[in-house]
Amino acid sequence: MTVQDVARQLPEISVLREHCRSLAVLEAILSPEWEDRYHSFDDRWSGTEAMASMRDGSGDEFSIVFSPAGAYVRGFAHESPMSPYAQDGPWPGVLDDVPDVFRSCVEEPAFCDEDEMPAVTACVWRETKDAVWKTGRIEYPDGQSDDPDGAGSLFELLVDRSPEAFQRWAEDYYEVPVALTAVSHIFASRPLSDSVVTALNPEITLADLAEELTEIGYPLS
Repeated sequence: MTVQDVARQLPEISVLREHCRSLAVLEAILSPEWEDRYHSFDDRWSGTEAMASMRDGSGDEFSIVFSPAGAYVRGFAHESPMSPYAQDGPWPGVLDDVPDVFRSCVEEPAFCDEDEMPAVTACVWRETKDAVWKTGRIEYPDGQSDDPDGAGSLFELLVDRSPEAFQRWAEDYYEVPVALTAVSHIFASRPLSDSVVTALNPEITLADLAEELTEIGYPLS
């Protein structure tokens, strides 16, 4: 899978935003310690933007900026043959066609290293006026990987947005049973309740999550 394959399978911007918000809520419940989570969501990343993010703790990550202009998705797979560190800069085509309206995202210090080089192997974007997600025109390295830009692994839970996919992932990562009905409730963006929280993690309450849920912007009952 490449970023072009991912682009064909991503939903509307509003649907992706709610899905990312739900991923962050689920992990906030399953993992009270922020450092142990993959997915986060900041509903007020700036005055006009929200940001979803994923970090696996081993160097792979993605960031999605939701703004009035649309959505900008940037992924970095540190072992990808298309890593900017393998050739002193982003792989040709990955960022070349990003429209000016998202140029600030390309140059965002949080998405670059200390030398201001964008840490990116995969990029996809969609302006509010667009009917589809877009990517750059890229020639991939020959024969090195079935996932040359890391998009397949980075965006796995954005492509397969089913509750079952998250349940499988979370049970493998957290090594605990994960209630499918509770996952489905949150994926439907239904207001959170104590019973849903308890079904996922009996050691915390809805009140324990109040501050984080405000940051994520998820509805309460």
